[in-house]
Amino acid sequence: MNGEPSVHPDLLESIVSATRRAVGEREAQCSIRILESALAGRTVNGQYFVDALRRDTGCNVIAECKRRSPSRGLIRSSYAPVDVARAYAVAGASAISVVTEPAFFDGALDDLESVCGAVDVPVLRKDFIVGEYQLVEAALAGANAVLLIVASLDDSTLNRLMASAGDLGLAVLTEVHDRCELNRALRAGAEVIGVNNRNLRTLTVDLGVCEMLVEDIPNTVVSVAESGLRVGSELIGLHKAGYDAFLIGESFLVQPEPGAALAALLSEYERCSVESLDVKQ
Repeated sequence: MNGEPSVHPDLLESIVSATRRAVGEREAQCSIRILESALAGRTVNGQYFVDALRRDTGCNVIAECKRRSPSRGLIRSSYAPVDVARAYAVAGASAISVVTEPAFFDGALDDLESVCGAVDVPVLRKDFIVGEYQLVEAALAGANAVLLIVASLDDSTLNRLMASAGDLGLAVLTEVHDRCELNRALRAGAEVIGVNNRNLRTLTVDLGVCEMLVEDIPNTVVSVAESGLRVGSELIGLHKAGYDAFLIGESFLVQPEPGAALAALLSEYERCSVESLDVKQ
């Protein structure tokens, strides 16, 4: 009813508000011009990220590094992002996502920089990007790509940040949650679209979101299924539906050895693929 507080507070709005304050504080201490000066002369290879997700052999997984999430709370009490990232790379990750948001996920830019320096696979900065300052931070830390969440940005800001990321050489994983957001992402020229089964405002997960939206993603756009994915058969089904890659984190991180969990999933995916071919024959 009007005037009554929402039963489910808008988590996304809370995170974005906290992010704006945190970015403002960092920028007050170190201007974007100083960061841009430090970045001068460096090459940022965003295409490396895009190409890794386009591979048509095997299963393309973006494996995630994070300590905590609002939906699950503390995921790993002993969290060493470099060790996790290296294990992912050895296990066969196509790319690695590093969550850098501090207030709700216990992330840090230092985590991103350390992982970028430790692995040879492309790295995504996963955060709630609200301005160009964070893009330059990501490039300076060594990232190949950044996440832009359509639900948190108006069209003008989305277009501006996508263009700015491109100017820096960064690829963009543009995240959507419904058909309206997908249309906005496509109008903005998104080359890589992630469909998140998790509603960031309520934290509910619906695997049907990926199934519903994939038919509206052009074949020329790299498509990534996100959240709630746990078994190889799910990935096989989504790949057949049209997805090029999968972003998976918590189901690995809750295991004693995240790298081993990724290796097991990739093995299961391959086994399911072979069995599927056998059935067709």
